[in-house]
Amino acid sequence: MSRKLIDRFLDRKLADLPEAPLSEGERLDLVSRHGDFSLAYSTAVQTGLGHFGDARGYIAHAAKMGSLIALGDPVCAPQDRGRLLDAFVDAAKTPVFAEIRRETAQHLAGRGYKVAMMGIDSALDLQTYDFSGKRKETVRYSERWLEKKGYRIAEAEEVEGAEAMIRDLSERWRASRIVKKREMAFLNRPLPEAGGPMMRRFVLIEPDGRVGCLVYFDPICRDGEVIGYLTAFKRKLPDTTSHAEIGLTKRAADVFKAEGKEVLMLGLSPLCDVEPSGFDESAAFRAMLQRLYRSGAVNRKVFNLAGHAAFKRRFHGREEPRYLAWNAGSPFAHFIALMRLSKAF
Repeated sequence: MSRKLIDRFLDRKLADLPEAPLSEGERLDLVSRHGDFSLAYSTAVQTGLGHFGDARGYIAHAAKMGSLIALGDPVCAPQDRGRLLDAFVDAAKTPVFAEIRRETAQHLAGRGYKVAMMGIDSALDLQTYDFSGKRKETVRYSERWLEKKGYRIAEAEEVEGAEAMIRDLSERWRASRIVKKREMAFLNRPLPEAGGPMMRRFVLIEPDGRVGCLVYFDPICRDGEVIGYLTAFKRKLPDTTSHAEIGLTKRAADVFKAEGKEVLMLGLSPLCDVEPSGFDESAAFRAMLQRLYRSGAVNRKVFNLAGHAAFKRRFHGREEPRYLAWNAGSPFAHFIALMRLSKAF
């Protein structure tokens, strides 16, 4: 209760932003045309977000501890991004931007924002990417091992009784987590067990017929077409083989490549390889992020940052930096607010 009271007190200073007159369907239509970044789909469908903008595009946001934080890049045509960013900053005065690409960071830096790296996203450029070579042998081995041991990979819609098994898997997975009582939010929305429009859901069927692992993919879109996917959710039963998530991800990448898709994004590795951003920033804040990533206590008791990044690096994709930007206040306070929004603690 005290947290909520403090949050309400701190949030009173924030600007009262108008809500964009857009239904979820209209936001998804904008995503289908301009959602070419990892978080675009989540900005349209995640509950609890506000949306600033109009029929040409929007910026998703939420507030915590006196910080108004935008989620990802604007969902709009490239020629409208600067206009929408400027309108949002003018209306919100001191918004923070989380998990933005370099193009957005450059525009904000031109408006006096400080910009720090907050991690990396990993991309598999599917039409030129393959799983050959020694570095990817462990990925190939996982798929072969699953096939040899009688496991089967399918999309959830092809499996009778999948929904009930997915619910059971999700409950058992949650019980095994470091943080058991909360679903992640904001940077990674809560799991939609039944999927959603344009999503893809791959599951691993164990030899006894159970769903032992799932990987859900959000669409990445351009000009009304799905051009790729983001690995949005991964869950497995505590006793399921460690080859499960790797084998599922490989199979999905092969399917998407065969369909002619451009890219598979593996998602943010928070705080991984945080380096100088090339913009005005805080060296002390950067050093703190680097220490958090290396911290054994954080990795054991809060979130396994190092293990999260190591999984994605097994695929040896192209790595893209993601940034946090602010124009007022302390980056340390904004980061704590972001972690609270994400329900890390």
